[in-house]
Amino acid sequence: MKLASFLIFISIVLVIYGSVNYYIFSRGIQAIPKDSPVRTYYIALFIFFALSFWVGRISENFMINSLTDTLVWIGSFWLAAILYFFLFAALFDLLRAVNHFAGIFPQAVMLNYEKYKFYSLIGVVVITGITLIYGYVNFLNPRTFEMTISVPKKESKIEQLNIAVASDIHLGTIVRNSQLDNLVEKINGMNPDIILLPGDIIDEDLGPVLKLNLGEKLKKLKAKYGVYGVAGNHEYIGGVNEAVKYLEDHGIKMLLDSSVFIDSSFYITGRKDKAVTNFTSGGRLNLAELAGMIDKNYPAILMDHQPFDLHLAEENGYDLQLSGHTHHGQLFPLNFVTSMIYELSWGYLQKGNTHYYVSSGFAGWGPPVRTGSRTEIVNIVLKFE
Repeated sequence: MKLASFLIFISIVLVIYGSVNYYIFSRGIQAIPKDSPVRTYYIALFIFFALSFWVGRISENFMINSLTDTLVWIGSFWLAAILYFFLFAALFDLLRAVNHFAGIFPQAVMLNYEKYKFYSLIGVVVITGITLIYGYVNFLNPRTFEMTISVPKKESKIEQLNIAVASDIHLGTIVRNSQLDNLVEKINGMNPDIILLPGDIIDEDLGPVLKLNLGEKLKKLKAKYGVYGVAGNHEYIGGVNEAVKYLEDHGIKMLLDSSVFIDSSFYITGRKDKAVTNFTSGGRLNLAELAGMIDKNYPAILMDHQPFDLHLAEENGYDLQLSGHTHHGQLFPLNFVTSMIYELSWGYLQKGNTHYYVSSGFAGWGPPVRTGSRTEIVNIVLKFE
């Protein structure tokens, strides 16, 4: 890992995180009457919630127990909460600015301004709490998205390929036994010919995965041609070599700038993630180099975790590209942001003869909350015609 790049990255994150939390804190404390005992509880709870994620994550490097798990869980929900607290605070600041110039607040509100500020704070907390509960239920119940795609048969000796796809599983403190059992059950129920995992299988830190022995559950994934995966940015953040070895030891064949020819019928190519240059001293091959290593007379499927430069798969003759990474924003309204960043933030697209599917992911990073998109497992029947 490039230490300087990591330190710069984490410093930027902490400055943004601290600034947003301070803004929310200051607006919240202004809404509580100065003589109210609620202020003391507010200050203590706010500090606890704001620090819990970072204390839990740092502590996991030295020990993993129920305390660190609890801190990470609380802190993860807080990551989602601060988004909505920030949006509400910004909205109220905007309304106050408009009221200053246009007097839009009713007289009843102005006569009891302190009371209405406090009631508004309570309302924001309740609405945010309900939103988090909804998002958590959504997070725990991935849908199965099914589709059929036809590509030229070329020289393939099989008529179709039943593919199960699960990106962004993020195994670790948040996504563990029960959700992994659900994943295995749903995928095996598809009776897939092949299982493809396009990155972020592990959520950075391998420690919780080792402690919970999650790899034994991964071994239960069954498919005629096996299970293949690529490393996403989170594997690189947490240590790609250790992550890849663990996954391969537990039945997942990892493709890092390499291809495999299966049943004399089709190719699977897996790219190293774009993050390789940020967290290691290495790089990745360009797609033209990878495509040059396969026989274009056969169908070819590409796994590339981050869906940038989609035109490259088309230009290099791939029939299907599978990606993840975006979570399609995960939290509303961030889905609109990812839709502006990526040509395809979620779903299906065809460019020329190449088909693309960007999955919103089986789980997600950070908050176990989905309000801007659904968690999913994808079942693609690829017909060779």
